[in-house]
Amino acid sequence: MDYKKLKFKAGLEIHQQLETNKLFCSCPSILRDEKPDILIKRKLRSSEGESGKKDVAAEYETSKDKEFIYQGYKDSNCSVEYDEEPPHDMNEDALEIVLQVCLLLKCKLVDEIQVMRKVVVDGSNTSGFQRTALVGYGGYLGTSKGKVGIASVAVEEDAARRIKDDKNSVTFRLDRLGIPLIEIATDPDIKDPEHAKETAEKLGMILRSTAKVKRGLGTIRQDVNVSIKNGNRVEIKGFQDLRSMIKIIENEVKRQSKGNVKKEVRKAESDFSTSFLRPMPGAARMYPETDVKPILITKELLKSIELPELLDEKVLKLEKQGVNPDLARILVKDGIFLDEFEYSLDKNLIASVLVEMPKDIKKRFNLDYYFSKDDFILVLENLDNGNLNKESAFEVLTDIAQEKKIDMSKYKQIDFKDLEKDIKAIVEKNKKLSVGALMGIVMNKYRGKVEGRVVSELIRKYL
Repeated sequence: MDYKKLKFKAGLEIHQQLETNKLFCSCPSILRDEKPDILIKRKLRSSEGESGKKDVAAEYETSKDKEFIYQGYKDSNCSVEYDEEPPHDMNEDALEIVLQVCLLLKCKLVDEIQVMRKVVVDGSNTSGFQRTALVGYGGYLGTSKGKVGIASVAVEEDAARRIKDDKNSVTFRLDRLGIPLIEIATDPDIKDPEHAKETAEKLGMILRSTAKVKRGLGTIRQDVNVSIKNGNRVEIKGFQDLRSMIKIIENEVKRQSKGNVKKEVRKAESDFSTSFLRPMPGAARMYPETDVKPILITKELLKSIELPELLDEKVLKLEKQGVNPDLARILVKDGIFLDEFEYSLDKNLIASVLVEMPKDIKKRFNLDYYFSKDDFILVLENLDNGNLNKESAFEVLTDIAQEKKIDMSKYKQIDFKDLEKDIKAIVEKNKKLSVGALMGIVMNKYRGKVEGRVVSELIRKYL
């Protein structure tokens, strides 16, 4: 598909939860599974903004005429989330993280942060609006296909968590409401679907560089705005992971190529298609939040901001130390530091023990075991003193994951002369078998105590 000829335009919106207390109160930003203590029932209706107009998306939600049920907890929710008390001052830790990201993206900063109210009447906010504030603009991100402009960086509060949706009501849980989000919106500089995925990955690496963002399912959300020649802009929400982004954008472009494209918000589906979600919101839904005082961006405030080392820089450092690029990226992404494991072993072997072997064990044996640092130290120390090789190290980790009693004498390496003598006897007894079959006999007998390369050489020697 010729995206240049189609005059393809796309921009990203990234929403990432921050690892702090909530944005406008001191409640913890944790998700709860216990039975709620509090139930609140309400209905929300659209209202006119300062322009005297009602937002089309808000009117659409109001037309559904649904009752909203909110579940809360006495020890982790407060009157701010119930919309029974004005918001407190903005969380300083959250603001610091957003300022860090702005500076890393070479953004210009606003002189004064003004919190705004964004009308949202789908029930996801008890107040009927979401609080958001612009912090930076006019930055850029370097990619393989040129710079992608950063239109804006904002801090805002996350919505309530949707639990149940019936014909006449929707149930939300207030544990997620108010968790700080950083919102990064790019310019429409993305050139094709692969470029969209790369841009999202690079922005994710910058966010994780702060070490102050939440990890796990649902903590980051990506929206993509897509348009082609003579068409309207369509916003796509609900990407489950970045791997689906390329295919969904490709299919959306095919859909738009047929013509009659409406300006609307669509949902990304599991079959890589999109479906109508709601009309595109307009400008009539934004107005100032009068209960939160503006924040001045002073020189003193900026001097207090310490910039973290970028994860891409950490990857390059590991590569210079001889670590395989793929292993280096996994180590950095998972927050694993090789410096914590100082052994005379090859760094790629250490990295393999720390990241590759656990993933292989999980996949091969369906074991979702969390290896502790002590587990890795046990294996690496015995590798370092020669009691284990790579194969037996894998066996030890497998036995740990299966919660077996570990007796290191069980995995001790075989004397080479004894091994050679035994392999010679096995070959002479089974001369009609292939090298592969003989390998299977020997490796099964010694269960990780010998390296496959050594076994193969000895078999070929006596075959």
